Amino acid sequence: MTNMTNSSIQPTSSSNPLKATTRFVGAENLSLIIALVLLVALIASQTPFFFAPRNLMNIGMNLSVVGLLGVGMTIVIVSGALDISVGSIAGVASVVSAMLVTYVGTVLGGVAMGVLAGAILGVVNAAIITYLRVNAVVATLATLSAYRGLAFLIAPEGRPIGVLDQNFAWLGSGRILEGGGFPGVPVSLILLIIIAAIGHFVMSSTVFGRSVYSMGGNPAAARLAGINLNRMKFYIFTISGALAGLAGVLVTARTSSGQPASGTQGLELEAITAVFLGGAILAGGKGTIVGTMLAVVLLATLSNGMNLLGIPTFYQLVAKGFLLVVAVAIGQWRMARAEKAQARAAAATGS
Repeated sequence: MTNMTNSSIQPTSSSNPLKATTRFVGAENLSLIIALVLLVALIASQTPFFFAPRNLMNIGMNLSVVGLLGVGMTIVIVSGALDISVGSIAGVASVVSAMLVTYVGTVLGGVAMGVLAGAILGVVNAAIITYLRVNAVVATLATLSAYRGLAFLIAPEGRPIGVLDQNFAWLGSGRILEGGGFPGVPVSLILLIIIAAIGHFVMSSTVFGRSVYSMGGNPAAARLAGINLNRMKFYIFTISGALAGLAGVLVTARTSSGQPASGTQGLELEAITAVFLGGAILAGGKGTIVGTMLAVVLLATLSNGMNLLGIPTFYQLVAKGFLLVVAVAIGQWRMARAEKAQARAAAATGS
């Protein structure tokens, strides 16, 4: 009886804050935290402005667009696919939302139609991939160009559409809890946190999330388990498109204009880089929303630090391209190591 009582009061692994934090973040993402700490220390040692509250809040506001794309991209890549068209989808949604707000005068309608436009374009991607049997990379590479052209076709004479509604602008550049010297928390950052939290819950605690991991890790086994892969592709690309549409709405709200290309071009590269840096692999089956968000923060911090230090933009592009190559290479190395470990385990069991 005494032994049972003693064992019942022993702290479990889940009660250890360090272990709980490591399990939430993921052991494979601890290197991202270390890299982020080192990067912050390096930037802070070169400029006294980095830790200014307004600068930190600006980082949070600037990462919100890429963060939203990263949530959708994580789901796509974990499923074993890739969506290169998200930047162009954001461009279409930016123009659509600007038109609704400016010409119809409805802020809520502008937001809703921007998200809906993104979801519809995501459905088109899924239809091309599913029914025409086109590889996801090739399909979305084609729609990247097509959707960018569509954004210019929708915009009057292919020009940006000015948006003067202050209520709409609040969504992209507004802040709450502002006062007393505190610059306030960006509304767009709060929106990202909510979406990321929902995405994390869905991917880690629901049947849908487990199905996404299954179809990315082993599509044949997932099909035998009763998962409708074609239907799942429609769900996944619709979610990715809707989040890209929401990102486009934020771009419009922040810049006070519907941008067919400027402000959205190149966003797909940043989102893909963040997902791979966050631990996803090209083959699918691995990756987390938490890892992607850490990578988004790392990229935003790097960009902000370079701006503070006066480093030209083209160096930032080189750095982001280099990070993408490194992230994919690390993912491939992890996958190869896991395969070797499985082979050794299988050989040991057989012997």
